[in-house]
Amino acid sequence: MDGLADDADVVFLLTTNRADVLEPALAQRPGRVDQAVAIDLPDTDARRRLFALYRGDLDVDDSRLDTVLDRLEGVTASFLKELLRRAALIAAADQPDGDGLRVSADHLDEALDELLHTRNAMTRALLGSPGAGSG
Repeated sequence: MDGLADDADVVFLLTTNRADVLEPALAQRPGRVDQAVAIDLPDTDARRRLFALYRGDLDVDDSRLDTVLDRLEGVTASFLKELLRRAALIAAADQPDGDGLRVSADHLDEALDELLHTRNAMTRALLGSPGAGSG
């Protein structure tokens, strides 16, 4: 690269959810990609930790969390983040008085149904929804 010393330590990190569609000139030429690391989709335990991380200080009824996590099999972390964002928006619409936002289990279910059944194929693909290639 222009401007870098010959001994500069530079690392390029490429990420993709679709390694199968990478340009062969990039993916198969020696020296272009030295190492590929596959990162699996989050399992149930990882989804539980991501839920806690993305929930933050949001007051969420997690009484049916196990069921929600089961329904999230095969989704990306960004999908889970969007689930919580949408559930919070639904809860806010249900609580216009602003007396402390609380996301109920029903809000989570409604947001999840919305995301899993969205008609927008691009949204499904971007969020890593199961069946993202169809529709």
